[in-house]
Amino acid sequence: MNRRSFLALGATAAAASVVMPRYASGAQVEKIGVQLYTVRDAMAKDVDGTLAQIAKLGYKEVEFAGYYDKTPAQIKAKLAELGLASPSTHVRLANLRDDRAKTLETAAAVGHTWVVLAWLAPEERGALADYQKLADLLNSAGEDAHKHGLRIAYHNHDFEFAPSDGAVPYEAMLERADPKLVEFEMDLYWVTKAGHDPVELFTKHPGRFPLLHVKDMDTTPAGGFAEVGRGKIDFKRILGSAKTGGAKHFYVEQDITPGSPFDSLKISYDYLKALKF
Repeated sequence: MNRRSFLALGATAAAASVVMPRYASGAQVEKIGVQLYTVRDAMAKDVDGTLAQIAKLGYKEVEFAGYYDKTPAQIKAKLAELGLASPSTHVRLANLRDDRAKTLETAAAVGHTWVVLAWLAPEERGALADYQKLADLLNSAGEDAHKHGLRIAYHNHDFEFAPSDGAVPYEAMLERADPKLVEFEMDLYWVTKAGHDPVELFTKHPGRFPLLHVKDMDTTPAGGFAEVGRGKIDFKRILGSAKTGGAKHFYVEQDITPGSPFDSLKISYDYLKALKF
């Protein structure tokens, strides 16, 4: 938490007699993960070989974005063989709305803990009321997920931060979603792209963000994707306060890479492995 955020929080924290948690100086990300969308082309050709390359780079956790015709049993066995864990998987809105039972059964069979709504297509976005209805759907999915020993989460982009009907849809979702049923996977790049501060969100909504996408922004006017540590996002500051947000899992993701995605993932891994906060 920076000085400005601390001063703004001071009166509230004092009144509540709460000390917000923060990583001790010198803390590090213990288990660095990767969102497999980064290597989607390789996954489409060779799931087993791609996962083996990810493990060889040093990554300990993976987040799926499709299983590429592999069965849950095959995925689970390959993860065990490679010493990888997969706390979460990404799904589409239709999976939770129209095919929920099968989606949850598959996630449980693989061994995930979180099923994450990854993205809303343009036709699935709307006014503030639509985001509130989405939060209701996530609450319902969260109730069903609990029956399978699972949790539901929502992954943001930047469009959820565009004001609608006098409010910010992302904030409205956080307010309407039941914390006992729905959690949030914060994408640090997209929050920054939208002009918001991840640390302020951690402070305002403590414990709501168990999953993070660690993604950097390059220094061009367009603010494109970059390897972690080669852009302008202050990860030391953000990750130093991530415990306040409840962060438990940290996934590197780079939607577009300049060359081999495995080369980019190595750069990001090496940076995070050495980072102390």
